[in-house]
Amino acid sequence: MKTQKTIPPLLVAFAFFNIYIVWGSTYLAVIFGLKSFPPFILVGTRYLVAGVLMLAWCKIKGEALPKKKFLWRHALAGSLMLVGGTGMIAWAEQYISSGQAAILVATEPLMFLLIDRARWPEYFSNKFILAGLIIGFTGIFLFLKLGVPPAHQSPMATIASVVILFSALLWVFGSLIIKGSRGKSSTVMNASVQLLAAGVAATVIAFCKSEQVGFSFSAVTFEAWAGLIFLIVMGSLIAYLSFVWLLTIKSPAIISTHTYVNPVVAVFLGWLFIREEVNLAQLLSLIVILAGILLVNVPGYLSRNKAETA
Repeated sequence: MKTQKTIPPLLVAFAFFNIYIVWGSTYLAVIFGLKSFPPFILVGTRYLVAGVLMLAWCKIKGEALPKKKFLWRHALAGSLMLVGGTGMIAWAEQYISSGQAAILVATEPLMFLLIDRARWPEYFSNKFILAGLIIGFTGIFLFLKLGVPPAHQSPMATIASVVILFSALLWVFGSLIIKGSRGKSSTVMNASVQLLAAGVAATVIAFCKSEQVGFSFSAVTFEAWAGLIFLIVMGSLIAYLSFVWLLTIKSPAIISTHTYVNPVVAVFLGWLFIREEVNLAQLLSLIVILAGILLVNVPGYLSRNKAETA
């Protein structure tokens, strides 16, 4: 790891700022975007523009597209993660706050453990992971029962919360498809395929839902354009590329700490800028969920420390 000594500390700090703060702030950016954009037109435009920019960059560098056997995998994974995942979150944020959405998305590490059946013997024989799962899903239960503020006590608010939990499952499914599917293409090239596929899929869904009826780009407000541009530039380009770069120089255990920070950032920014209500039940649910995720990650931290001291 000698190369890490030549990396400017400020550059590393900037990358962590992006995956901590910028990713956490995208939930608020979605709220602004939804002021004028229907949800799937919003995410479709976001991913098409970001995907085209990434692909253009790769082609300028002379990179080739992934081979067919990898191309379809990244297209499917991108659709599951970015449309089934993030697109459904944008839809749900019509009915619940950005902070509430971020709290529920924080359950993704718990979902991963449940879906990764190949490693169940390892997971369920570990007391930390078992305790983390029980505590984490207790937090989810508390949120669904107590975390919806009085202003949002409606069937759609509850449905939106369940939809976000389902979107977390789809994100994990997409992540598992990507695993081992890189091929010889760069991470940026593969990401461009994922983004473009997600953009096309979201656009198809938007037209199937008739979101284009009554919508006009000329009627989009400044706030909504600002939200969309932030999602494209900061969310889909800068923060994502920071995440990819950090994976090459830092351990996954350290990088995964963004899971703890993103919902806290989202809740705080929602309260600060648009006065989203934050009640005690939401904060309690968040603390319980994060405690569960922390326990689930304890074995990874312990094994990493042993490896470093060996």
